[in-house]
Parts: sequence; C-alpha cells; structure tokens
Amino acid sequence: MPSTLFVLLLLAASCSLGRAMSRDEKLKLRNQVVEMFDHAYQNYMDHAYPADELMPLTCRGRVRGLEPSRGDVDDALGKFSLTLIDTLDTLVLLNKTVEFEAAVRRVLSDVRLDNDIVVSVFETNIRVLGGLLGGHSMALMLKEEGHHMRWYQDELLHMAKDLGLRLLPAFNTSSGLPYPRVNLKYGVRGPETRTGTETDTCTACAGTIILEFAALSRFTGDPVFEAHARRALDFLWEKRQRNSNLVGTTINIHSGEWVRRDSGVGAGIDSYYEYLLKAYVLLGDDQFLQRFNIHYASIMKYISQPPLLLDVHIHKPLLPARTWMDSLLAFFPGLQVLKGDIRPAIETHEMLYQVTKKHNFLPEAFTTDFRVHWAQHPLRPEFAESTYFLYKATGDPYYLEAGRTIMENLNRFARVPCGFAAMKDVRTGSHEDRMDSFFLAEMFKYLFLLFADPGDLRFDVEDYIFTTEAHLLPLSLSTAPYAPSVLTNRTMPPLEQELDDSNFDWTCPNTRLLFPDPAFPHNLREPIRSAVDKSCPRPAPYREPGMGAPPLRAQDFMANNPEHLELLRRMGVSLIHLKDGRVQLVQHATQAVSPIAAEDGVRFMQEMMELSSQQQKEQLPPRAIQIVSHPFFGRVVLTAGPAQFGTDLSKSSTGVRGFVTVAEPYSGCSEITNGEYVRGHIALLQRGQCMFAEKARHIQKAGAIGGIVVDDNEGSSSDTAPLFQMAGDGRNTDDVTLPLLFLFHKEGNILLEALKEHREVEVLLSDKARDRAAIFKGSDVHEVEEDCQTEATSPAASELEATSPPDDQDGAPAYGEDVSPTEADAPKVDPGEKKELEVDEDDTGQSVDRLLADWRDDLEAFRQMEKDEL
Repeated sequence: MPSTLFVLLLLAASCSLGRAMSRDEKLKLRNQVVEMFDHAYQNYMDHAYPADELMPLTCRGRVRGLEPSRGDVDDALGKFSLTLIDTLDTLVLLNKTVEFEAAVRRVLSDVRLDNDIVVSVFETNIRVLGGLLGGHSMALMLKEEGHHMRWYQDELLHMAKDLGLRLLPAFNTSSGLPYPRVNLKYGVRGPETRTGTETDTCTACAGTIILEFAALSRFTGDPVFEAHARRALDFLWEKRQRNSNLVGTTINIHSGEWVRRDSGVGAGIDSYYEYLLKAYVLLGDDQFLQRFNIHYASIMKYISQPPLLLDVHIHKPLLPARTWMDSLLAFFPGLQVLKGDIRPAIETHEMLYQVTKKHNFLPEAFTTDFRVHWAQHPLRPEFAESTYFLYKATGDPYYLEAGRTIMENLNRFARVPCGFAAMKDVRTGSHEDRMDSFFLAEMFKYLFLLFADPGDLRFDVEDYIFTTEAHLLPLSLSTAPYAPSVLTNRTMPPLEQELDDSNFDWTCPNTRLLFPDPAFPHNLREPIRSAVDKSCPRPAPYREPGMGAPPLRAQDFMANNPEHLELLRRMGVSLIHLKDGRVQLVQHATQAVSPIAAEDGVRFMQEMMELSSQQQKEQLPPRAIQIVSHPFFGRVVLTAGPAQFGTDLSKSSTGVRGFVTVAEPYSGCSEITNGEYVRGHIALLQRGQCMFAEKARHIQKAGAIGGIVVDDNEGSSSDTAPLFQMAGDGRNTDDVTLPLLFLFHKEGNILLEALKEHREVEVLLSDKARDRAAIFKGSDVHEVEEDCQTEATSPAASELEATSPPDDQDGAPAYGEDVSPTEADAPKVDPGEKKELEVDEDDTGQSVDRLLADWRDDLEAFRQMEKDEL
C-alpha cells in the first residue's frame, strides 16, 4: 500500500439527465402539496387539537403527562397547542387565509402560556415565539390588504411578548447563556420550578435566539429581548476555540467551559451558524456577518470534506470526532446558498439525495459509506429546505425532481389515515406514533415554494427571512429602532481589532443571478451521483476471453509510478493530492477508455477500499521520541506515529537509543549513499516518493538501527492532525526488523533544529516517555547536565570538523548548517571544510527554555493520547 491514506469515492455515470418541467406538471405538484398539507392539518384539528401534537397512528392528541415520557423530546410540549401556533404562517403562504383567520381566533381564545410546566427554551423560542411572530407578520400583511384580519389589533404580538417575558428568567446566568429549560409559570428559581439545576446547554440552544428576540424587540420597542440574545451570542463568540475558530457542541452555562468539544454543522450547533448569517440579513449588523465568515472559513477548512461534512475536535480540528453524519446537517447546503458558496452546496445536497434515494428518507444518522447509523426519520424538513434554496439559486429542474421524490416518498411510506407518521426504521418502513409540529411548519412551506410561481403567492417571500423553523419575519425590521441595553456592554475586545475587513464578503447574493447556466450544477452532481451503491445499477460489461484479470491490483499500486498513473487514467480513475497530505482516488466511469476499463476501475477501487480497511483494523497507540542528549536530557518528548511493521516498541523494555543522522537521499527511496554515517545510527528520512516499507528496507540495508520519517506536508502537527500509522506495502514485511516512527512536520522540524544547533543529537525511540532517572541510571541527572554544560563552553567542544567521506559518497550531514526537510536541500558539507560553532552558555539556556516552552504542549498531548490509547 502506498505511504498515503486514501479517501475513496466511487463515481459513475448518471442514469438520466434533468429535463425541464412543464408549467402543468409544476401546478399539479403544487396542488398535491396543498392536498398533503390539508390531510395533515385537518387530521390534527379533528383528532388532536387543542393538544400540542397529533399521534397519527392512534388518531389522538399527544398531551404531556398523559402519554409515556419520551425524555427530552417532550420538552417541546407546553400544553399551548404547539402545532396550531407553529402552522399559522404556513396557512397564509398556502393561500388559506380563511383558515388562518379562524386559527388566530382559536389561539387567542384557547391558548394559555402560564402553565405550570417545564419546557425547552430553545424549542419554545423557535416554535411558539417564532410561530406567534410569524403569525403576527402575516396578520399585518393581510390587514394592510384590507380583505382579511381587519379586526386584528396586535393580539398575537401581545401573546408573543408575554411568552418572551416568561422565557427571560432563563437568561439570569453570569454568562448570559440561558438555562436549557424554564417553567412557564415560575421561571427557574425555587423548588416549585422543578428546573434551574442544569449546568450545560447545547451551542444551538443558546445561539438560536437572536432572530425571534430581536424581532420581538423591534416589534414592541422593548430592547431587553434583543439585548439578552446578543449577550448570549457575544459569550459564545468569546468562547470559540481561537486557533480553529470552531465552537463545541455543549457548553457550561456558568463557567463557559466546553463540555463536548466535538464540532460540526449538525445537531447541537447547526442553527447557531444559521442565525449568525440570518441575523446580519435581518438586522443589518456587520458584526454578525464578520463572525459568520470566520466560522465558515473554518468549517470549510476542517469540517467540509466534499461531499461529506464530518465532525472534528475543536482543539485538534484535523482529528475526526466521529465517522457518521446526522440528518440535521441537511440544512447546510441551503445556508451555503444564502452565503453564495454554491459549489459545495450542490455537492453535499447530491450526496444527501443519493442517501435519500437509497433509504427513501434521510436516516437520523448515517455513516460515511452511506449506511444507516440511526434508523429513525421524524419527517425532518431540512433536505426539502436545501432543495428549495438550490432551485432558487440554479433554476435547475433537477431540484424539482428531487422535490417530487420527497413528496412521493412521504405519500408512499409515511402517509396514514390520520396524517403522516414518522419512520421508526427507514430500513423496515415501520412507523412511530408521532407527527412533530415542524412537519407542518416547514416541510409544506418549502415544497409549496419549490413548485409555486410568483403569481401563486400573496406576497413576495424575498421581503422576509426564514427562521430555523421557517417562520417569516419581515426584513423591514432592520429599520425599526433599537436602543442597546446595558446588558450588551460586556468587556470584550472590539471585533475590529481581531478581524481584517478584507476577509469578508459584505453582500448577500442575489439568488436569481447566481447561475445563468443551469447546466453547471449538473456538471458538479454527475461525479457524485453513484457515490451511494446501487443508486444507479448497470449490467456488467462483456469481457473477451483472456481479459479477466484487471491490469492493476490495488496492492501493487504506487502513487509515484508514472505507469500506474497512466493505467488509472485509462480506467477513469484520477488521483487528487489533498491539502492535508492525503491522496484521494476518484473514479468516473465515463472517462474510462472503454467499458471494460471502467469495470476494471470499479474493481480497483473496491480492492483499494478493502485494503485500506484491512490496514486500519489494528489501531496502534502513539510512540515517543525522547531527546536524551545535551542540552535536553530527556525533557523533550515528541509524539510519533507507529508503523504496522518492524520492531514493536511496546514489547521492548528499553526502546532503541542512538544518534540521529540525516539519510542521503533524504527520501530514502533508493540505496543510501551515506551508509558509513547511517550505520549504527537512527536515520532521518522525508515522507513521500515511495512506500514506508521501502524506506525502512533501504536504511536497514545501510546498517541503521532505527528510522524516523518526517512529514513533507508543511505545517502538519500532532496538535491538529489525528495519529498517523505507517502501513506496509501489501507484501510480507517480516524482513523489516528495525523500528520506524513518523513525525509530523512541526515535530520533525524540532528534531531538525536540534541537529542544526548541536553537534550530536541522541534520541530514544520507545512506546512511551521514559523517566529521566531510568535513562541516565547509574549517574545523577544533575551531574550529567553540569558536566555537559562545562563541555559545551570549552574551546575544544566549540569546533565542528567535518571528515572527508569516501570518494564514492557525496558527503556526510553537517549539523551546523541549515537543514530543510526537502531532498534537494538535504544537509551536506564540503569535504575538509571547518566551521566554528559558537556556543554561549546563557544563549543555550534561553534556547532550551524556549524550546521546552514550545514543546510542553506536545508532551502533554502525547500523555493524553497515550491515556486515551488513540
């Protein structure tokens, strides 16, 4: 196997191309959306109202306390007719103004907000407060038309303010982050509240407040709501991880410490990012856009691996946090459309579409190879949301067909006599007695808008912003007066001191002008379409006798072999070097020279996946490279990656100790030319150009007792990258008997700098850092240090004389010269040249202190990784 980690993606030709959808087809589908909404809404009103939600399998309402508890899911229920409030502005969008007016009257007469019940602050804000504000916005619009709601006197707004005041006690924390739950009647303090003891909340829970609270402040003229929401966002921004500019999933509301440090764009964080961008759109505050752009750059750098979006650790953003994705991230392509970054939106959406076609719905979570991780599907609308926004951006009828697929699957698999039932298991088609309010609030809005023409709408949706629950808030609120509250006067560094205006895009894109060429999205989608196996089956091509064996086997492949690269090209396989040093293989069957070659390419990719999987089954713990010579004396430990071959350092009580020598050639990919100096030493090599096992064999032949491979990917570090294991070459590696360890670029440079500054550098290769007393057993460590300090300041020790090498060698490494980790710049010395090495005792002490300060974090990281057995 080559000395690279392969990311494999099987791509093939599409079954069919998108075609324009006629106006009659769109009208038919639009009307079908309305019929589906009527089926869901009327069954709620007939069988569930005034309960919060409909139970569609048993045709009754879900009343909290009367049904078995479902845990945190029930925190959305507050005995306030949740589904009706959540559906108000959907009725107007679907031109059901008579039903809307009747629904508003029901809310005003029947709904109470002072119930003695503990509810989720997040869910109540986005569903109930957002629903009341969306209903208020629609009521004002209809009243201005003069045909409906002429009696309306801001009653929904008064209810919204009452609810906002009931949520405010949750914000009474030192950080400004809200408690996750609040009692609608008693707040969060006191035994009667039955809440207020929680310490943690999710980032989205605290960061998805600003749209509703700011709208409430702008509508009512009371700034207290917006001030509290801004304070919470300020605190989250202040607590972001400053190196990665990412936020964790769960945070302590009192201390601000991250409880869960995994970061993604799905559950727990999703709408925090959404609300930063939309707060800028709604309120016009540049600060929100600045923060979003900084976060977005980090998302695209660390989390986005098109078409995948994978969680990472905020402190080590190159270290994956999990190998599966949750369905809530399906909103992200829609947010990317709003940002104006359409290409990755198209790619991720296509991946989600293929998963949808494979399982009929998006599983609640699915793996990177598109298998089910969590099988439930509670009729989430995020994929429909992104489908709508991509159609708005591209005008591509392909997204109309995607919308049709969503509708067909809902009717075929989720529709029941009393509404639509959530899927308990997408694999078996079993149902759950559940129809969440967001199904009516969001799903039918986006599907209706997808198929509707502008003339089908009573108002221009471009004049509104969609909240995360798809409630409509007018953009005119940006001009409403806002008096900042004293709550926002936190002691924080001005954003302008941290940011450079040149990094930011200051406009939101006009989606109507983004893509004048509708074919462009198709060109991006085509390579991803067959990423999900069996989404586009095709018969095996005919193979002539004698042509059964593929021309290249995965175990034989070498990334630096021109002949192998040409064979890949003929099979339609391309090789892409990623920025993190990995290599991505992508197969596009239509680019193969023949159907048989395309089939060979598929087989090659399958073999490569199997080979990669086999080599990653055994996860070895990290190893240690401890610098034991003067002036380090074992105090510096570098985190190193192991090899899956050679000496197993975990079975050695002493490790392997020796002086370091730079091998020539530095790549180690051919016979070592400075073998006289490598013999009996630990050879230093550069990653790349050949397989790790090949490097090991060359230095072993030259007499080395060990090897250290330094990453050629500049800037890589164990601080941010996952542990790297060096794989074999697919052949028997029992002949390799020396230990080989891997250092990232940062740690490798530490070793190279030590070679540059000091005459000799001795290291200990071991499975873990050794106690200094054990390393220098028989001698007092302090005496050794003092003796070496005396040596370093003596005239004899300050001369570094290079010995002339044999005639057939180019020269040995001169450690007093600059050492650069490239083969072209591998350290050399002119025979007979003598250099003076000036060593000042004070400078040496300062240099060591500086190095130790820089490496303390590496030592701690190694200990933590060893503890976790990563």
